[in-house]
Amino acid sequence: MPLRTMPWFRLVVGAMLLSSSSAWAEWTVNMTPGVTAISREIYSLHMIIFWICVVIGVVVFGVMFWSVFAHRKSKGAKPAQFHESTTVELIWTTIPFVILIAMAIPATKTLVKIYDSKESVIDVKITASQWKWRYDYLNDGFGYFSNLRTAQDEIYNKAPKGDHYLLEVDEPLVLPVNTKVRFLITASDVIHSWWVPALAVKKDAIPGFVNESWTIIDEPGIYRGQCAELCGKDHGFMPIVVIAKEQAEYDAWVASRKTAAAQENELKGKELSKDELMERGGKTYATFCAACHNLEGTGTPPVFPALKGSAIALGDKNAHINLVLNGKAGTAMAAFGAQLSEVDLAAVITYERNAWGNDTGDVIQPAEIAKLKAAQ
Repeated sequence: MPLRTMPWFRLVVGAMLLSSSSAWAEWTVNMTPGVTAISREIYSLHMIIFWICVVIGVVVFGVMFWSVFAHRKSKGAKPAQFHESTTVELIWTTIPFVILIAMAIPATKTLVKIYDSKESVIDVKITASQWKWRYDYLNDGFGYFSNLRTAQDEIYNKAPKGDHYLLEVDEPLVLPVNTKVRFLITASDVIHSWWVPALAVKKDAIPGFVNESWTIIDEPGIYRGQCAELCGKDHGFMPIVVIAKEQAEYDAWVASRKTAAAQENELKGKELSKDELMERGGKTYATFCAACHNLEGTGTPPVFPALKGSAIALGDKNAHINLVLNGKAGTAMAAFGAQLSEVDLAAVITYERNAWGNDTGDVIQPAEIAKLKAAQ
């Protein structure tokens, strides 16, 4: 029976034809022009090189197939006998050389622009760690962490997945449009890579090194990316969100962040109640600790131990504080002393010692954390 007459074949073809046009429209394998001048230049360079390769492929395979067909043995063709032809050697050396030079000239011009980060107006230090980003606005003296915001229920298929599943964060990177921003990119643990396709920025974050990149965003909007370097078990849960604002909106946002930073600094010297610490500690735990130890504190043994009823959460509080501050060598337990503020550290340790039935009654104050950090 011919393939096209089989019922199952007709069914498959019919289903394909009835598929929504939007699904087909979203399918693409090409680069996107992006929203910056350099991203559009990269896209244009990509298309030029692509069409050069297409022409080379058509010519080479065209000549090859024509030669095979026109000079086949059945037509009585006799192979030419020649050896070490200087003319042929010059032709197949000169033509590729000229093509490569023609491709290298525009590529070099674009690369020079990509690496020219001078005369920036804003400098943002981007520090990667497992599995989050920290953005420090060096010109304005404040910074914050950016973490995955997708709900755990979506990840574990307990709830429908949102439109931006695994591509949403609690604190996006906010930048002004029409302003040159320089990125200083590094990492605190393993190699990561900060990648936002719409900005044409993809730069490795390497511990002990600082790589530079830059952007000038033309259009206000939200632009998403991801870590592009395999960096551990939660590599796929490390999204990037950049929000580009008009200058006036950006200035207002910076003012609000400076005010919040000042208020946070004031909290370090205050005596907070247990309820205040538990509320804040629960949020900090959900953001920074739950990925490994679970929201219920049960962990994922043997790699990530449980905190519920554990010796560390029920034992000596100073040992608990030291573990959170400095991590544990040879394990996946990271050092949070440089990652979290004294307030967040005090809150999360208080939470871990009193949540899930641990109920030690211990209350850790920010001043206590500051004193221990100063002594180290």
